[in-house]
Amino acid sequence: MDRRRFLRTSGVLAAGLSVAGVDDVLAQGALPQELAPTPECRDNHEPTVRQGEGPFFKPRSPERADLREAGARGRPVELSGVVLTRSCRPVARALIDLWHADDAGDYDNTGFRYSGHQYTDADGRFRFRTIVPALYPGRTRHYHAKVQAAGGRLLTTQLYFPDEAGNRRDGMFRPELLMRTAPSGDGLAAWFDFVLDMR
Repeated sequence: MDRRRFLRTSGVLAAGLSVAGVDDVLAQGALPQELAPTPECRDNHEPTVRQGEGPFFKPRSPERADLREAGARGRPVELSGVVLTRSCRPVARALIDLWHADDAGDYDNTGFRYSGHQYTDADGRFRFRTIVPALYPGRTRHYHAKVQAAGGRLLTTQLYFPDEAGNRRDGMFRPELLMRTAPSGDGLAAWFDFVLDMR
């Protein structure tokens, strides 16, 4: 897959189309309104900013793409993206571990509620289904993530929602870690590309 086709495909996936429908859309030369990937990858791109994992990470989360809980009241989110190298090559089979607070602003300290991991596909893509976490004192809304290529260095970071009043008050907030979001039915489509420190 050449760079232009790869980036166009990524945009289609971000807009919520299934993988099966991508080739048909590209063949017709028509794309829906795209949700631009973040950060935009350039050759020799800077790696994704690192941040602390916080006090609530637990190893050995379940392997799953759907983190939603039965009866959850939080707004649904589908978080998609691609794991890339600094030279913009997709990273297949990269591990992505995601965890966050629930719809009341609490973390699960005994189990794995709103926590899980998956591996990117052959084109470096991933997709989680979850909810918008609630606020809790001192922090703006965010997801925690760990990303690692096979045999590579572990990236630990956090992802943030745009247009949150709490972003201005949270000392950990970094604009480089903002997700792109767009309404999608009764929920949100969110997009973020992780850039690992590898060529």
